[in-house]
Amino acid sequence: MEIQIEKFMDETGDVASLIEWLASFGATENKGVTRLLYSEEWLSAQLAMKGEMDKEGLVTYFDSVGNLFGRLEGADSASGTILTGSHIDTVKDGGKYDGAYGVIASFLAVKKLYRIYGQPRKTIEVVSFCEEEGSRFPITFWGSRNIQGIYDLDHVKDMEDTEGIPFVEAMKKAGFGPEVYKTPARNDIDRFVEIHIEQGMVLEKNRNAIGVVSHIVGQRRYTVKVVGESDHAGTTPMSYRKDAVSTASEFISFLTNKAKGMDPHLVATVGRLNVIPNVPNVIACEVEFTLDIRHHEEVILDLFCKEIFSSFDGLAKKAGMKLEVSQWMDVKPVAMDMEMNQLARRIAEDKHIPYQDIVSGAGHDAQVFGSFCPTCLLFVPSQGGISHSPKEFTSVPDLERGIDVLSEVLYKLAY
Repeated sequence: MEIQIEKFMDETGDVASLIEWLASFGATENKGVTRLLYSEEWLSAQLAMKGEMDKEGLVTYFDSVGNLFGRLEGADSASGTILTGSHIDTVKDGGKYDGAYGVIASFLAVKKLYRIYGQPRKTIEVVSFCEEEGSRFPITFWGSRNIQGIYDLDHVKDMEDTEGIPFVEAMKKAGFGPEVYKTPARNDIDRFVEIHIEQGMVLEKNRNAIGVVSHIVGQRRYTVKVVGESDHAGTTPMSYRKDAVSTASEFISFLTNKAKGMDPHLVATVGRLNVIPNVPNVIACEVEFTLDIRHHEEVILDLFCKEIFSSFDGLAKKAGMKLEVSQWMDVKPVAMDMEMNQLARRIAEDKHIPYQDIVSGAGHDAQVFGSFCPTCLLFVPSQGGISHSPKEFTSVPDLERGIDVLSEVLYKLAY
């Protein structure tokens, strides 16, 4: 698949045309984007992005898992690398801006700096991470965690997608693997800077153009199973029932009210619910639901989880039900670098761009790098707070203001 960028070049400018161009790789009928890890659409987008980097004189290369880099060599090659970028993959039928804007903004910022100032003092690399979303395989941050050295092929050797395609097979079919490219693990990264759409409505409601992220929330995800007994819906008195739906509903109401009352930044979400046997005239014997809990302070997460699961246990025993809880994600909260955040604030003030500090309720690659090296995450507004949807949108002026601030941050760090 080869799509010429010239098709999208119009009066809207570089950033808008590049957004539209990149969205054409994996475009859906709903005007969204589906670009899953190691798919044909994903590979075409990575190769196309590599071509644009090549045109601007960046030294491009892939690592063995498919992360793409465009390197602008610094005069002091021993001083470490400033890494900037985001992810190329999407959710199914997602938006044009999530991840893609961060890759494009970093590319345009480095392109601008190179054309104006030439070679930097410190090396800058633009990165298009191979994966962040976890939309195809049950793993997230595959690209950035390989760079950090946390993940390797042992983590995915038995992993398959929903169609039964093994992870390693898909990776090799796309042309990647340790036999072809260098290891992704790095020890030369001095700082990481990411810019991203907010995916929420805080900036828009406050009429601010830049969000300086102070923390990225920790995330804990669980599967909760409530086991009762199936019985006839008409002949079983209410007092004799072991109704898994009724008990699960009590759990969900309790945790929702507890989250609302404990802390304004705490969020708890039941996103998927399975009922067995799931027929109209049978009392359910089993309910399984997912629970996603997020906050930027570990102590709040600990307290909330302790209180709800203790209450769940008591409610289950009172109802004569069996309770099973399994945890499958525990991502720690991460604070962004105070020095770089202060730099971003000063730049926004000097440019008279309205900004605010903000907590990120979504996970980002910056969360991985925040425990690895000094990291800065910047947000631009999302119209209506809509994201992971074809309706995702950020205005061109907001996109350009983000690139303006990012360019200045990179200039201060690298030049």
